Amino acid sequence: MTATVWPLSALETADELRDALVRMEIPADIHEGRGLALVSVCTGLVVWTDGFWYRWWTGRRSRTGRWLYEHHSAFEPERAARRIAARYAELHRAPSIVTAGVS
Repeated sequence: MTATVWPLSALETADELRDALVRMEIPADIHEGRGLALVSVCTGLVVWTDGFWYRWWTGRRSRTGRWLYEHHSAFEPERAARRIAARYAELHRAPSIVTAGVS
C-alpha cells in the first residue's frame, strides 16, 4: 500500500518558502486569501502560490509585451528559494528609480 501525499495549503507552502528565504537572510512577508498566498520579497518581486506552484515575474516581457513568469514546484521550497534569491540579487544590482531614491 502506498501512502497518500496530501497537498499543502497555499499558506503552508508560502510559509515554507519564506522560511527558506529567511535562512538565506532575505526577509519576506506573507499575505493570504481565496486559496492563494503571496510572498512579498521586495519591490518588483512577489511570489504567489496555490499550494502546488510558486510563480514570479522575471522582469522581462515577450516581444508582444506580455509579462514573462518563472514557476517552480511548491514541493521544493529550498530550490525555489535559491532561484528567487537569484532574482532578488538581480533586482538589487540593477539601477532603478526605487534604489536611486527618486520618487
